[in-house]
Parts: sequence; structure tokens; C-alpha cells
Amino acid sequence: MNYTHKILLVEDEPKLSQVIQEELQSQGYDADIAKNGLTAELLFNKNTYALILLDINIPYKNGLELCKEFRRIDKKIPIIILSALGEINDKVDAFKLGADDYIVKPFHFDELFARIKVFLKRTEGTIGEPEKLIIGDVTIDLAVKTVIRNGELIPLTAKEFSLLYLLAKNRGKVISKQEIMTKVWDLSFDTGTNTIEVYISFLRNKLDKPFNDKLIHTKPGFGYYIK
Repeated sequence: MNYTHKILLVEDEPKLSQVIQEELQSQGYDADIAKNGLTAELLFNKNTYALILLDINIPYKNGLELCKEFRRIDKKIPIIILSALGEINDKVDAFKLGADDYIVKPFHFDELFARIKVFLKRTEGTIGEPEKLIIGDVTIDLAVKTVIRNGELIPLTAKEFSLLYLLAKNRGKVISKQEIMTKVWDLSFDTGTNTIEVYISFLRNKLDKPFNDKLIHTKPGFGYYIK
């Protein structure tokens, strides 16, 4: 089979890793398995991957340490956490270290594949969008994926950038959670998580908290908007 993308799967449970690998291959993805943190490091440094699927509780070096290391080396590679740890603090910790998404085990493969396709499509580039959006003292550069406010570079993850760009290009318009889920996560169904609220909080801490003028606003019961 001619595989379209190469994925690194970091999972220490043998049966689960084999099932995930087989499911990925059935969808046309090539998947390498790392059963511990050291092997994951070796494979990551040796090969070029389009995406990483990463468990947290693995031997030698846990997934959060790996997430931080992978993100330091590669700012753009999509990292999806697959973990049985489902508390909000677990998700926040992963997002802070650079994870782009977080799926709680057990999960449906349809959901996993939907999210993988979103990230792979996004990393292949966006066509037809304006290169820059300027809102007050904020400049969003789509070409180089940077955000500058009042002359200060604001470091954002890939998912944070996508969410901000959606709100910015619809400035003044209230964007519902369902629309955000569809356009940023490319999911047409409610996952039952508070992921959107978490990401809005991250954006506010980075973009609004250090400055006097607030950029991101909430319309209770309707969604979020930028003005």
C-alpha cells in the first residue's frame, strides 16, 4: 500500500497499539509504534512524521515530557494526546506543553480519524485566505503563523492560532461553539468536552490579560466574538 502520511504512535499497551496501528493503516496512514519514551525520542529524531499520537502514562519518559520536547523541536507538527486521564487539569497541562488536541480513552475511531484529517489538511496549507489581518494593535500573519500585539510576539499553538484566526476574520460576529467545533476542529458533533472554553481561556491569558484593551468577548448562551 502507498501510504499518504507517516504517523508516530506512542502507546505502551501492546494490544491497543496494534489495533490503532492497523486502523491507521486501513485509512492509508503509515504508523510507527513506540512503546516507551526513549524509543519515541529515537524515532522522532530519526524520521519525519506528519502527526504524533501520544499517550501520557508510558515508561522511562512520560508523554507530557515528550510533548514538551517535541514541541520545542518542531513548532508545527500536530500532537494529539490519547489518554485515559480525563480530568480538566490533565487536559490543561497537555495544552500548556504544546498539545493540539486531547482525546480521552476509550474513544471512537471515527472521531480520531476526523481529528487527524483536520490537522493533516491544515498543515498542508490554507489557500485563498488573506496573508494578514490587522485588528487595532493586533497583527495576525497567516503566512508565517505569527501574532503580534502592540509590537510584542504572542506565542500560540497551532490550535490557538486557528481559533483566533476564525474569530478575527469574523470580527464583530458572534461565533457559536458548534461553529467553532466545525471550523476549527472539523467535527460536526458535540464531543461533550469543554475544550473550546479551555482554548478561549488560553487565548485570553496570552492576548488580553497583559493588555488594557480586551479583544475576545463572550455573549452568554451564544458564543464568542472579537471587537
